[in-house]
Amino acid sequence: MDVKIEAGWKAILADEFEQPYFKTLTDFVRSEYAATTVYPPARLIFNAFDSCPFEAVKVVILGQDPYIGPGEAHGLCFSVNDGITFPPSLRNIFLELKNDVGKEIPLSGNLTAWAQQGVLLLNSLLTVRAGQSGSHQGKGWERFTDAVIRRINEHKRHTVFILWGNYAIRKGEFIDRARHLVLTSVHPSPLSASRGFFGNRHFSTANAYLSMNGDTPINW
Repeated sequence: MDVKIEAGWKAILADEFEQPYFKTLTDFVRSEYAATTVYPPARLIFNAFDSCPFEAVKVVILGQDPYIGPGEAHGLCFSVNDGITFPPSLRNIFLELKNDVGKEIPLSGNLTAWAQQGVLLLNSLLTVRAGQSGSHQGKGWERFTDAVIRRINEHKRHTVFILWGNYAIRKGEFIDRARHLVLTSVHPSPLSASRGFFGNRHFSTANAYLSMNGDTPINW
């Protein structure tokens, strides 16, 4: 199947795109976009990959599914388009970032600049119906994004995986901890952030690990 995605990802995921489940998934997604409102816009489904080529990946942050409100989702987990009010989890991410590395809270919640430095902002599900969280669960996206994580795990070294919340932690259970750094904590949601997200210092820890292994730190 000819998937429009960054060339490095297209090569490393070529076998996955030929699997029967992926065709079924593609047919489902196309039917959803034709019948109802789906986020992100179709052209941005693979934005996380297009913004962060496979060869450039240094850090992976794992989310669950895209934001469900108008104008929010643009294919990068936790990120919103310019001009959109910060969702609560993103605001807490910025608060932890400020406490950890002293970075002032930005005016925009658009995290494209992170992606362009090698941060793969990957949702487990790449599409969602407007207003219906989890509405595209069980259709094949989970299998696809598991394959993405496996390719990184197998073909790269010294990648930082940042897993917030039980869902992300379970999804990353197979990552080789001897080969990569895996950082885990509760989710930045207001329901859990005070129970271990604040103070996790994942941003500075990730940069220290990258530096230790000869890579350029992220300008968060």
